[in-house]
Amino acid sequence: MTLDELKWPADGLLPVVVQDARSGAVLTLAYANREALERTLAERTTYLFSRSRNALWKKGETSGNTQSVAGVDYDCDADALLYRVIPLGPACHTGTDSCFSERLLGGDPPARGAFERALAHLRATIAARRGASSESSYTAKLLAGGVDAIVAKIGEEATEVVIAAKNGSHDEVRWEVADLLYHVLVLLEERGVDLDEVGEELLRRAK
Repeated sequence: MTLDELKWPADGLLPVVVQDARSGAVLTLAYANREALERTLAERTTYLFSRSRNALWKKGETSGNTQSVAGVDYDCDADALLYRVIPLGPACHTGTDSCFSERLLGGDPPARGAFERALAHLRATIAARRGASSESSYTAKLLAGGVDAIVAKIGEEATEVVIAAKNGSHDEVRWEVADLLYHVLVLLEERGVDLDEVGEELLRRAK
């Protein structure tokens, strides 16, 4: 399939569903013209076309909430696109993770999923910090310090989890476990171990 073979409508705009590549959540419904799609494919970051402004726009250009594009698919009729992205921040201009935050049918949205979304966001953010200035980012400083610096923090945070558990404070345990998980994710990034590999090992053990 080439871009010429897509079924471009008269106005030159194809609908685009933007989906979180890791959680599968639908983030946005937008539109792309040929230039937006070409730049998305070339730069692997989300470009769309604003119908209200009648202009090309790069997602996150002003807000900083960019999206790294993991893949682009088209539907069976070749007249709609799917951007599979790793979001670096909220997708919606209102500050929510998804533009689809209101519900007409189905009751209250499920409370679950926050952990998965947080892990996906942290993974992407930590990866983006590699090579950044150590002075501007704590994560970059940890990565620059190498394994020794990271495991020292993991040891410190693990001890704080034990203390929090002994103290019996629900909130304290929550805070300290979050700190520990963050530093473990930094270690995985430094060692080049994908979190899905850890998941595969857990599934292997579950069998």
